[in-house]
Amino acid sequence: MKRVLSLVILLVSCYVSAQEINWMSMNDALEAQKNEPKKIFADIYTDWCGPCKLMDKRTFTNKNLVAFVNENFYAVKFDAEGTEEVDYQDFNYTNPNHDTSKSEKQRNSQHFFANALKVQAYPTVVFFDENSDVISPVTGYKTAEQLEIFLKMIASDDYKEVTSKEDWDSYQSKFKSTF
Repeated sequence: MKRVLSLVILLVSCYVSAQEINWMSMNDALEAQKNEPKKIFADIYTDWCGPCKLMDKRTFTNKNLVAFVNENFYAVKFDAEGTEEVDYQDFNYTNPNHDTSKSEKQRNSQHFFANALKVQAYPTVVFFDENSDVISPVTGYKTAEQLEIFLKMIASDDYKEVTSKEDWDSYQSKFKSTF
């Protein structure tokens, strides 16, 4: 009986530690919103970006962040220099200047969708509301603890009340981290 219990505990702990963000394409997230409105959390990255890889390794593996994102958002992983076609707000975004001869470690042309989102640095996280409208980008490498305030502010709709620097300062001073 002790062996069975030990095995169950081991399996459960492996499952919990192996949980990952349920990434999807932007098109899949937009389609999912039609059936079940939910905000979108989009990680805009490139293959050559060191801080993007660190966020994958350190931030997007935090069990509290993973659980929160999976529960509250459709999570999108979008290569800002990739070739995925995105149908967003009645326009088809592509990357017609993508050079397939370049390696993953070389920079490529920016995808028109990333350009339309005004992404100027990597990594950038972009939040969309339930109607697929952009709420806010968050630029640069963030730890799970640094990203938590943005995730919770967006998920709870508190961002609608934070309209000035003074509001932001007040929100930050009252925020209690749990990650």
